[in-house]
Amino acid sequence: MPTYARSVPTLLEIADELYGLEPGEFIGARDARVKELRGSDDDGLAREVKALRKPSTAAWVVDLLVRRETAQVEQVIELGAQFREAQQGMDGAQLRELTRQRRKLTAAVTARARELAEEHDVAVSDAVAAQVEATLTAAMIDPEAARAVRSGLLVGTLEATGFSPVDAASAVAAPDALGFEPLPDDDAPRRHLRAVPDLPDGGTRSRGTGTASGARGAKVAEKESRAEKREREAREAAARALEEAREDLAEFEEDVAVAESERDEAEAEVARIEDEASAVDDEREELRRRLAELDDQARRLEVDLRGAVKVRKRTERTLADATRRRDEAAERVRELE
Repeated sequence: MPTYARSVPTLLEIADELYGLEPGEFIGARDARVKELRGSDDDGLAREVKALRKPSTAAWVVDLLVRRETAQVEQVIELGAQFREAQQGMDGAQLRELTRQRRKLTAAVTARARELAEEHDVAVSDAVAAQVEATLTAAMIDPEAARAVRSGLLVGTLEATGFSPVDAASAVAAPDALGFEPLPDDDAPRRHLRAVPDLPDGGTRSRGTGTASGARGAKVAEKESRAEKREREAREAAARALEEAREDLAEFEEDVAVAESERDEAEAEVARIEDEASAVDDEREELRRRLAELDDQARRLEVDLRGAVKVRKRTERTLADATRRRDEAAERVRELE
């Protein structure tokens, strides 16, 4: 549709921005974007953005790896291409060597992904790490899985056996915009054959009547098949919604645990600073008291100094008079001699 073609670049830009955020920021940022788009009367794009699912922890870790360690991800995918070529060529020695390299590389890249997640304060359990490694392995085995990983818009993890196609469309955000086709639905309900009762006349009926009855039966069966399919799709949608809600609950509980831990650390830091501030206040009061004592002592010394200066001036005058009288007496002695 023309409107969809117009919105695809914008949808992918918004998705790229949202899936680059911290896990706990996704829902709030997405809903804020939806509100903004609805305010600008772009309801179509708003619905597309609202449909973007929060990524699982493992999917977010792989997306983070794609953004931060693109070269390593490309190395994983390139080794996968070499592995497929070796399989087609039936080169046993090369196949064994590439298998060893594949396991070593996926383990190393998974370890790096774990480090990146920890830098963002996201704990990666062994189970999540196993899902990350399985997704990287799928990117090696299956070209569509590799394309999904490269997008950086995973919402779920991938798993490949090499014998059946990977359902990449269900593992990425905005699969239509990214060009992913859903896998054929092999579990679609089949029409049930229904017996037609005999007519009261012993079972004789015209060819035309039988044809019409058969057509009506086919329509009824088709209608029931569609109803069963809608019911199954509704159950699957409800199951997916429940799974997503459980994932959200688990991640929000994890966010709460992290926030509580950070709160406890902040409270401990506040208590430490308050104790230090109290000690400084006590020291400052002691210094103020000591300063007041020194001010009193300085004032007393100033008074003593003024008194001492007066005494010194007086003794200087007395010394000058005594010196003058001594000199006069000495002069008379010289004259009498």
